[in-house]
Amino acid sequence: MNNAQLQLQVVISFTALPLLGQNLRSLSSPPSAMTTVAPPAAAVHIDLWPILSESKRIINAHSRHFLALSVLFLLPLSFSFSAYPFINQLFSQSSPPSIETHFSFLYNPLQNPPIFPIKYFFTLLYILFVFIFSLFATGSITYSVFHGFYGRPVKLVSAIKSAFTSFFPLLSTCLVMELILSGILVILGLIFLGLLKLTQVLGFQVNYASPYFLSLCLVFLITFMLIVFYLQIKWSFAQVVVVVESSWGLEPLKRSKNLVRGLKRVSFSMLLFFGLFSGILMWVSAAGWDNAAAVKWKNSAFILHIVLTSALFMSIMLSYLAATTVFYMYSKAIHGELAWEIAEEFAREYVSLPFDDEKVPHVVSVVYG
Repeated sequence: MNNAQLQLQVVISFTALPLLGQNLRSLSSPPSAMTTVAPPAAAVHIDLWPILSESKRIINAHSRHFLALSVLFLLPLSFSFSAYPFINQLFSQSSPPSIETHFSFLYNPLQNPPIFPIKYFFTLLYILFVFIFSLFATGSITYSVFHGFYGRPVKLVSAIKSAFTSFFPLLSTCLVMELILSGILVILGLIFLGLLKLTQVLGFQVNYASPYFLSLCLVFLITFMLIVFYLQIKWSFAQVVVVVESSWGLEPLKRSKNLVRGLKRVSFSMLLFFGLFSGILMWVSAAGWDNAAAVKWKNSAFILHIVLTSALFMSIMLSYLAATTVFYMYSKAIHGELAWEIAEEFAREYVSLPFDDEKVPHVVSVVYG
């Protein structure tokens, strides 16, 4: 078997990320030791901009494909984000009953319970609509970017199929995330109530309108938001793992935690970057609606406002999903997982993977001896 030893040399050139290319240097080992090679993650440092640049190249290389996916799944989402403040303003003008009106039938049994307000029903439908289309968009676009990264052909039918096959795994993973966050919120709430009870036991009067009480509420709210943000950093790759690695539930969260190790700064930068732009765009969408919103749908300025904000929302969501997938691939490379996958993908061949007219190659060479 010594004469038949396999020497495998993989050279990957990332022009958008030179340090990553240096880290994935030549690898040579017998087949039995292939799975033991893992370059140290601390030797490589990546930034946000190469990730954004690489994801942009993949989108531009398959522009019609991603445009079709955006129209199918992202455009309804972006339009709903832009139009929701306007529609919500229309419902608000109907002067819904107050809390006293809703619960007045408890004091008067002869009175029929009030009908569930249509505004709340619309809000529930809106949340359900956004949630479903978000999962479809995540499944299809992540699948396409992952295959586009390897230079494989991306087909619209396969991407739509991936959106449906990954829907329930994504749904289960999101439910697990929500359960974890809800559990944290319950724990913080119990601590908050315990402090209030302790204050009353010690003989102090709790004034719920005092600035001290409001400050305490604000502290607990900020604490919860910081915990959520930190967990979002650790779960950055969870949805990508669901689509690419076909896992679900708690496993993608653990996998994401391992992959993001040493790269929390980049994950934080990505969440801050896209979160800032999304927040500004949401504020722009919600600003300017007044009590005369009912007649604004006939205004050309209003239509232009909806169209522009919808297009920007769609662009931001597409860029975020693509950048997250590319970031996932870079993280796998840094942790020593990508080199052997590319070697197996293109064994016995010299392959150049064009991404765009700019022709940024990922060169893979395999040598047998």
